[in-house]
Amino acid sequence: MQNETVHITPYRTHAWVLITLLTFTFITITVTWIDLSALTVFIALIIASVKAYIVLTYFMHLKFESSLFRVFVFMVLAIYVLVILFTLSDYLFR
Repeated sequence: MQNETVHITPYRTHAWVLITLLTFTFITITVTWIDLSALTVFIALIIASVKAYIVLTYFMHLKFESSLFRVFVFMVLAIYVLVILFTLSDYLFR
């Protein structure tokens, strides 16, 4: 606990993250209105993954953590990508 440092993020950064997340949410809603068949699900999942990355990086302070912790998070995200790929393959080949 003595070696911990406090990471103070300015309000401007939080405002930009909020605007970015709201923009991606608006894009996701817009994509669902357009009929792109199976591509709609793929685009929505990609946007959701980008939003999750932004939340992990800024709100969960992942960019301030050690390399080992980042490797663990990357491994979890790799499993997430595999699950999404299996889901999309099932959806596409029905």
